[in-house]
Amino acid sequence: MWLFYILIPCLLIDEVVLLPAPQNLSIQSTNMKHLLTWSPVIMGGETIHYSVEYQGEYESLFMSHIWIPSSRCSPTTVPECDITDDITATVPYNLRVRAILSSHTSAWSILKPPFNRNSTILTPPGLEVTKDGFHLVVKLEDLGPLFEFLVAYWRREPGTKEHVKIVKSRGIPVHLETMEPAAVYCVKAQTFVRAIGRHSAFSQAECVKVQEETLPLAVALFAFVGFMLILVVVPLSIWKMGRLLRYSCCPGVVLPDTLKITNSPQKLISCRREEVEACATTMLSSEELFRT
Repeated sequence: MWLFYILIPCLLIDEVVLLPAPQNLSIQSTNMKHLLTWSPVIMGGETIHYSVEYQGEYESLFMSHIWIPSSRCSPTTVPECDITDDITATVPYNLRVRAILSSHTSAWSILKPPFNRNSTILTPPGLEVTKDGFHLVVKLEDLGPLFEFLVAYWRREPGTKEHVKIVKSRGIPVHLETMEPAAVYCVKAQTFVRAIGRHSAFSQAECVKVQEETLPLAVALFAFVGFMLILVVVPLSIWKMGRLLRYSCCPGVVLPDTLKITNSPQKLISCRREEVEACATTMLSSEELFRT
């Protein structure tokens, strides 16, 4: 009989699956992206699911029995959870994780200490500095809607003043300044998160050089030469074309000497009248002769 009572607990233990709780909870938070990680639970090749829940400051103070499931990781099969969308305020958050296998669950493992997003690591932003003609343009990395950028730019020469511009647009080229020819301009930037009142270090400065205005001068020179050629060639061409049209349509004809009029028209008319009268006189004399 005593052997039976000894075997009963052993039989009950064989039917109950004891799941170990996840261990080594930690958060990796960079640029307001928060990733909760833990050590995976190993159970003889079985697929383990995990459930993640959190409490904000209000729940932990006034409703400690209420835990909210994570929007992305309840459940999940990987030993990590992106809780960025769950952390919406700059207050301490309690986080807990447990393992699930079929209908069996482990005990909860709680993150210690609670997480506050103001502990996130802010890194310098990536930036691309270019020139559009004589315009200095910068394009900044898109880190999300919580980020602003402090952009510092200057002309690289002794005694120049550094200018600072606050940029809120993300991933869109921004015009900073109109540059002078043959000058070098440098740009650096840092992130600023107003929600936590913190900023990153400045990035490494990137510089661009503006070429001299050789091309515009050459264009102006060619334009001047072309204009002068037009002033000379066009009138000359018009004059030449006029002469060609004149001799083509109305060619000059040289009169023979017999057709040239050497006397004045009045004298010529009087001469012709005398010749007519003399001829008439001669003809009358002939008629009279025939009558006689």
